Amino acid sequence: MSDDDGYVHDPSAFGDDADDANAAAETADATAPGSDDVDPEDIPRGDAREFDWRGWTLVAAILFAFVVIPVALYFLPRAQGLVSSLGLSLRDAFLVLPLVPAIVLGALAVWATTRP
Repeated sequence: MSDDDGYVHDPSAFGDDADDANAAAETADATAPGSDDVDPEDIPRGDAREFDWRGWTLVAAILFAFVVIPVALYFLPRAQGLVSSLGLSLRDAFLVLPLVPAIVLGALAVWATTRP
């Protein structure tokens, strides 16, 4: 078997296609609905992003989910009266108590990282 039988990658052969694809993507982005609201050049990337109040909201949610909820789970058997007054069994409370902050934390993480 010789070297001529196989595929040889030639990056220069794909240069024009990549430029055309990038130009088409930029044109599509410019004509997309709502694209005139935010200029892509104005969106901070990497080190230019600031840690503002959205970041602190995310930190508070992380602390709540990883500190407050486990402490509450530890004291949950002692608060059976409170749990039963909410209409939950102890097993239901052990399932629901971590689930709610996890969903909120996931939603906050998406919200905090996709802002313009």
